[in-house]
Amino acid sequence: MADTTRRPQLAQICSGAVRLRGRPAPGRRKKIWVKVGLELPTLVVVRRSPEAPLYSSVRDRPAPNTPGSPNGPSGPDAEGPGAPPPGGRRRRHRVDRNVKLLGVNSLLTDISSESVNAALPLYLRNILGWSALSFGLFDGIYQGTSAILRIFGGLHADRHRRHKEVAGAGYALSAVSKLGLLASTTAAPTAAVLLVDRIGKGIRTAPRDALISLSSRPENMGESFGVHRALDTIGALLGPLLAFALLKYTGRDYNSVFVVSLCVALLGLGVLFLFVRNPARDQLDENRARELTRRAGLREMMANLGFRRIAMVGGLLSFMTISDAFIYLTYENRTDMDPTSFPLLFTGTAIAYLLLAVPLGRLADRIGRAPVFIGGYVVLIGCYLVLRTSGPGLATAALMLGLLGTYYAATDGVLMAIASTVVPAEARTSGLAWLTTITTAAKLVASILFGLLWTWQGYDGAVTFFLVGLVVVVPIAYLILFRPSTPHEVPAA
Repeated sequence: MADTTRRPQLAQICSGAVRLRGRPAPGRRKKIWVKVGLELPTLVVVRRSPEAPLYSSVRDRPAPNTPGSPNGPSGPDAEGPGAPPPGGRRRRHRVDRNVKLLGVNSLLTDISSESVNAALPLYLRNILGWSALSFGLFDGIYQGTSAILRIFGGLHADRHRRHKEVAGAGYALSAVSKLGLLASTTAAPTAAVLLVDRIGKGIRTAPRDALISLSSRPENMGESFGVHRALDTIGALLGPLLAFALLKYTGRDYNSVFVVSLCVALLGLGVLFLFVRNPARDQLDENRARELTRRAGLREMMANLGFRRIAMVGGLLSFMTISDAFIYLTYENRTDMDPTSFPLLFTGTAIAYLLLAVPLGRLADRIGRAPVFIGGYVVLIGCYLVLRTSGPGLATAALMLGLLGTYYAATDGVLMAIASTVVPAEARTSGLAWLTTITTAAKLVASILFGLLWTWQGYDGAVTFFLVGLVVVVPIAYLILFRPSTPHEVPAA
């Protein structure tokens, strides 16, 4: 039998199997016993640190990249956070489950709200007899009613870290408003009920966007908003189709639209309350949140150069944006289309939005969100050009609606993603609420202005004014966003 001093030499030149014994008792010399055999052609080279554990077999050794493994997250040979998994391919960041559930909630809610919105312009004009100026005033107030409530809802959600509950209150208020539409048959009560729906939307929008932002990684924020907006747009696609079918097969009975809208809204509310989670409480600093949501904290946030630039650009561009309802009413007047087919215009826009929301969100993450955002308004200029020269025909309608949907895909979620990079997490909801308040207030003025111009110069004159205005404003917005700044304040980053 070989001398024990020659065992390491035998281990290096012979084939054998390694059997590692347990750890030696404290104070004794550590030894590795090697049983030499000839049946397995295995090279035995064993090196270990004094702290490394010994395992009786390979099966007992933890898998790589798991807690307790020498190659795991806390092991001496642990891989970095960006290292690819076995096989050489880097794991793709997945969109959080919370974002997908919020998307399902928005899908159902949009089926409810867009089925009503698709029928609303004709309902107000043909059934209640509103003029273009009356509709412009209402549309502006309808879009702007939620402005102040967005701020208060955002402050409450941030201060108490109850994003889901605040958003749920807004969704519930919008659902209840559908009952009011069933009971109302005259102009004033109908307008009041619709304003209640907008109040609900104002309460829910900022907490919902904050939930998306806080549930996403910074590097795929644009994709997360894109996925949410894509699911949201499926609802915007199905809602007008539902309204079209109900109006066509019920003899233009608008109450049928309101009843189905209420049922779908309740389903969306159930998804939110039963499945969506609030951000982890340890993710947000409560004291910091209270500090930022006080008046001094809000002044501090508004003093941020990056946020001011984003808000200025959003408000300026929104001021030169025609509301969808006026775009569709203009097209209907220019082409004398069948009123029953009017809801299909909403569907065309939703299809383009659905197809492009996620790709443009990913593109924004890759090349920068500000270029994609500005590009969306360049596309909107093309939409206004088609609207101004449009005539009857499927190709013209498809081009106009496709450009409008592309504009929404490039701007809606992307603007929130841009703002999320400069607003602290503890004040994310109120910060986004301030931004949406500014853009909504600008849209309110734009709708009133469009109604006045329609009454004074006709719909062609109104479209021409907004087209020229947008051509002037887009380069200014580009210069504001891309003006040299410190690295922490560059919105395009």
